[in-house]
Amino acid sequence: MKHKTLDIPVDEFASPIQLTAKPDSKVDYLRHLLNEKGVRHIPIVENKKPIGIVTDRDISLISGLKFSHDFLASDIMTESPYTVPKGTPLETVAFEMSTRKIGSALIVNKKGEIDSIFTSVDGLNALIEIIRGEIENIK
Repeated sequence: MKHKTLDIPVDEFASPIQLTAKPDSKVDYLRHLLNEKGVRHIPIVENKKPIGIVTDRDISLISGLKFSHDFLASDIMTESPYTVPKGTPLETVAFEMSTRKIGSALIVNKKGEIDSIFTSVDGLNALIEIIRGEIENIK
């Protein structure tokens, strides 16, 4: 059975960046940001360009350690996070996230600066709209 395809850029469903942090940010500060903003991912940037990402899971993994308050974002971040340019097809990003078993993709502009974030929750929201037939540009 041949299925219809969608031509939807990932940024149609991406979330605005609520916060970023620098590599020298303390993990306690990152924990505070996650709780305050209710997010699960913090992009780590230098000159507006993503160099890493810290997740709530990263922070949970070290939270029981005696000296966890001494850790910096650069100590626990995933370096070279998955980034895609604005306009990348949703299907491409979702497939890559599934293959890599990751929870987010950072969307960057033409200068390589962070623009938005596409998370697994955004992917589920996209799926809901597709199933409900709320998407117009089906081929």
